[in-house]
Amino acid sequence: MFSCSPKQLIRPLVRDLHAYVPGEQPKLAGLIKLNTNENPYPPSPRVLAAVRAAVDGRLRLYPNPTAHGLREKLAGLHGCRPENIIVGNGSDELLALATRAFVEPRQKAEGRWEKAEGGRQNAEGEERPAKATVQYFTPSYSLYPVLADIQGAAKNAVPLKLDFGLPGVAELKGGRQWNFNAALTFVTTPNAPSGRGYRTAELENLCRAQQGVVVLDEAYVDFAGENALKLALKLPQVLVARTFSKAYSLCFQRVGYFVGHAELIAALDKIRDSYNVNGLGQIAAAATLDDLKFYRANFKKIIATREWLSNKLAKPGFRVLPSQTNFILAQPPKFPAKDWLQKLREHKILVRWFSAPETRDYLRITIGTRAEASALVAAARKIVSK
Repeated sequence: MFSCSPKQLIRPLVRDLHAYVPGEQPKLAGLIKLNTNENPYPPSPRVLAAVRAAVDGRLRLYPNPTAHGLREKLAGLHGCRPENIIVGNGSDELLALATRAFVEPRQKAEGRWEKAEGGRQNAEGEERPAKATVQYFTPSYSLYPVLADIQGAAKNAVPLKLDFGLPGVAELKGGRQWNFNAALTFVTTPNAPSGRGYRTAELENLCRAQQGVVVLDEAYVDFAGENALKLALKLPQVLVARTFSKAYSLCFQRVGYFVGHAELIAALDKIRDSYNVNGLGQIAAAATLDDLKFYRANFKKIIATREWLSNKLAKPGFRVLPSQTNFILAQPPKFPAKDWLQKLREHKILVRWFSAPETRDYLRITIGTRAEASALVAAARKIVSK
């Protein structure tokens, strides 16, 4: 007779876990959705046609297990080999795989150090938690600490500068918190939720100083002035993460990829799920790469709307931070940002608010169409005038 509570069957680590909280997906019609950084424009007609054409008897078959055709196309785009690329069920899957592949669970790592070096250092003189440490700047993607917790790893969250800029290597060395030996370091570039862009030169300086794996998470890079993809092919410890969701209107299909050294990619490939990328997603992503001119025109429209909206919101008193993404971080006037969240919802507009101390005075606003941006500006003016 089963006598214990089902809760007791769950690992303590999982019982205590605080799961990632995605942006609200509205159930009501008629809302303007500016809260999850989706592209306001649909996929290209060629992509839609390719997906429709694939809805046939192939649905009974498994897709290509390694997304080989898509990897070949991506390799041609980025000037590397397919062995330098792994495709995932969104880049989130690959971030999780990196945590599993490169970071020891903390208890296992500490036990190893205790046996070898009395719990202080390993044979190479590294600090005890390094091999079990997931490191990232704050604020950044809120999934990173969740991935560390799932792995049972140590978290090292280090603040960005007050303007959300990236601390330099000398500054990090002068402090005591940053760990240059951390097993895995995530850097969101451009940063989310601030939208702040980083120069490739400063990212390279940081990557060269790190002794562990560095993932440069470039989910929003198509809206920025420069990217750091070359670092993944130049430095053996660097992986660059990309996604087809934000810029290429394929959130529904969940396709992302890593670029990096073949040995790191092979390690990730060992532990990925079989058939991890659905067949329609592979077809949609491959067709996207055949129509980049269409998407680059959309990037320009989104960037133009971003600048237009930033200027318009400044007039009723919003403090809008510079952005290199498809969203802006804005400090609203007159009322606390959390109150604005509800006030805008009353105008049928969804934006996002984060409770962390660094961001609780701001709203994160996705760049929609010009019509959606105009509706937001009109609503903001009405709220301020009350």
